[in-house]
Amino acid sequence: MSATATNLPAPLSMREVLGLSGFKRLWLAQIVSILGDFLAIFGVINLITFKWHGTPLQVTNVLIAYSIPLAIVGPLAGVFIDRWNVKRTMIASDLIRAVLILGLVFVTRLEHIYVVFFLVSTVSSFFGPAQSVTLRTLVPMNGLMAANAMMSQAFYTMRIIAPAAAGLLVYWLGENSCFYLDTVSFIFSAAMLSTIVVMRVVAARESGEKSVRSLMSDYTAGTRFVLTHPAISFVMIAMMTAMFVLSCFSPLISVYVRDQLHAGTRSFGIISAMIGVGLIAGTQSVNAFAKGFSKKRVALSGLFGLAAATFVLALFQSAWLAGLSMFGIGFTIAFIVVPTQTLMQQETPHDMLGRVSSSFMAVFSLSQLVGMLLSGALADAIGVRRLFFASAVLLVVLSGLGYLWLREKKPEEKLMAATG
Repeated sequence: MSATATNLPAPLSMREVLGLSGFKRLWLAQIVSILGDFLAIFGVINLITFKWHGTPLQVTNVLIAYSIPLAIVGPLAGVFIDRWNVKRTMIASDLIRAVLILGLVFVTRLEHIYVVFFLVSTVSSFFGPAQSVTLRTLVPMNGLMAANAMMSQAFYTMRIIAPAAAGLLVYWLGENSCFYLDTVSFIFSAAMLSTIVVMRVVAARESGEKSVRSLMSDYTAGTRFVLTHPAISFVMIAMMTAMFVLSCFSPLISVYVRDQLHAGTRSFGIISAMIGVGLIAGTQSVNAFAKGFSKKRVALSGLFGLAAATFVLALFQSAWLAGLSMFGIGFTIAFIVVPTQTLMQQETPHDMLGRVSSSFMAVFSLSQLVGMLLSGALADAIGVRRLFFASAVLLVVLSGLGYLWLREKKPEEKLMAATG
């Protein structure tokens, strides 16, 4: 077994993966599109908050309207992705979203914004799994960890840059400038994707296989694969927990800084930013740290680290320790999300990759949605510090169960670890 493992190619670095022409174009399309998305979101939030004088609930409803389709439509979209041409699907998705975002220029009521974001999210439910399938066809097995790290890093970097950019754009040119730029970003993404060659064979379907029964059969098969595959089910639970904890913390940090640290806006800004810095550092480091280890064990180490960072936040009332804790939370979440995506792409059969990746996207979105909806009520009921402490305990329990389950290393893990 060891001899076989040593003959496998070494994991690719981020620079080597970026040298793959198809992936480089996919990555550039992702960067520009994500920046445009965040500009549009902050433009809408600014419009509702400062021009329409909306309530916090009305602002939150925008994010909820965007999250619901990803959680509900996502798993069903994967069924079609496994049947469709993924390149055409991504291009069509970008162009449709460009038109929808352009519609924000003409909105006059909150309901219009909710509808636009709901429709954009519905179309995005098809783009996400199609992009995952495309990445798998463009990048060899031993480069998937680096590729996923770069895609995640692009997302988190834009998440930090976008608020400042959006603020300047709104100040100089108004909210509509954000919507115009997001529209252009989708067109740019579609243009980049049109130059990519995707070598993917879609299994032939017999006539009549477009019936509802056939679609539900495909959906059930994908769900059964996820639930009965030990490695994928474990990392999916790990990712779901990490996203739930992150979504619980994000809306409550300002209250924690005010009530527990007795600090102000400056401390809140610095502490909040540290989680983004940690996410970027984690995605930059995970590929190097994960060499020689199975993806499940990397995700498990991320869970242990997330539990430790959360305990620090819950136990100590210190501004610098809070900043360190938030950095640790972001850093360790990267060690959960990146190997989880990589393991899913490596272990899933090609003809099921659309369904399984869409299930991951749905779990990702549902966890964030539940975290946002429950965090305020739970904090009111038991207090912010107790909520953080309860989250840490939950992570410790899950980490312990994961450790017991992975205590005996299975032979096939050696092969998967060697591929990076």
